[in-house]
Amino acid sequence: MKRYTLIFILLFSLGINAQNISGQAFYESKTTVDMDAFGGGNREMTEEMKKMIAERMKSMLEKTYILTFNKDESIYKEQEKLDAGPINPGFKMMMSSYTPGAQYKNLKTGQIVEENEFFGKQFLVTDSIQTLDWQTTNESKQIGQYIAFKATAIKKVNPNDYSMARPKRDRKGKDEKENAAAKKDTTQPQDPMDMIEIPKEIEVTAWFTPQIPVNNGPGEFAGLPGLILELNFYRTTLLCSKIVMNPKESEKIEPPKKGKEVTRAEYVKIVKEKTDEIRENFRGGGNGRRGGGF
Repeated sequence: MKRYTLIFILLFSLGINAQNISGQAFYESKTTVDMDAFGGGNREMTEEMKKMIAERMKSMLEKTYILTFNKDESIYKEQEKLDAGPINPGFKMMMSSYTPGAQYKNLKTGQIVEENEFFGKQFLVTDSIQTLDWQTTNESKQIGQYIAFKATAIKKVNPNDYSMARPKRDRKGKDEKENAAAKKDTTQPQDPMDMIEIPKEIEVTAWFTPQIPVNNGPGEFAGLPGLILELNFYRTTLLCSKIVMNPKESEKIEPPKKGKEVTRAEYVKIVKEKTDEIRENFRGGGNGRRGGGF
C-alpha cells in the first residue's frame, strides 16, 4: 500500500473533475540502432557506411505523435512532417508497411482499433487493449510541469512489430563462417530476415502523472492512474514534450473507418504470409510466386 501513498495524496489535493477532462499530448519518439550488431561480422561495412545508414534511419525513427484524449477515449497519430532526406524508396515502403497508423482506444469497452496500410491495402485491425501487470513505485521525477511516478511491466510483443527486431542471439560466432560461405557462393542472396528476431516479450518502464487523471497513454499503452508522459522499451523512448488541456478546438475522437476490418490474429496471418512470399522471392532472385492477394 505504501507505493500508492504519494499518488493518493496528490490526487486528493488536486480535486480535478476527471469527468470533463480532455486534452492533447505531444510525444517525441527516438529509437537507437545498434549498427555494430546489425553489421555483425561484415567487415566490408565501414564505419563511414554505418554512420551514413544510421543517419538515414534516424530521420525515419525520430517522430512526433499526438494523443488526443478524454476520460474514456483517445486517438493516437503521427504528426505529418516533410520528407527528411534521401531514403531508399523500397526500404521506406517496407518500414511503413510494418508500422501502425492511427490508433483508437476505448477504455470503457477495452477495445483498440488500429489503422494499417500494408503494401498498398488498407486494414482496420481490432483487438482488446493488452492489460499489463503494472508495478508502480514511489520513485518520482519532474517532466515539464508535472510530477511523474515510475511503473514497470512486461509486455508481449506483436509478432509483426519489426521496430522491435534485433540481431539473432545465436549469430555470434557464426558470422565469419557465413561470410566465408557467402564469398564461395555469390549466387545465393542472403535473406536479411534470417539475421533478425522479434522478442516474445519486453520490459516497459513508464512515467505517469496523477495530475492528469486519465489512465491512458501513447499507442496501445494504458492502465495507470494518470496519463503516461514517458515510455522506455527496448531501444525506444517516447517523451511528452507538450500538453494542451481542455483545448477550445481539438480533433474529434472516433475510430478510423477506412479499410478492411480484420482481427489482430487475422492481420498477423496476412502479414506473415506476405512476408514469407517476399522472402521466397528474395531467395529465388525474384523468380518466386508473385502478386499474392490478401
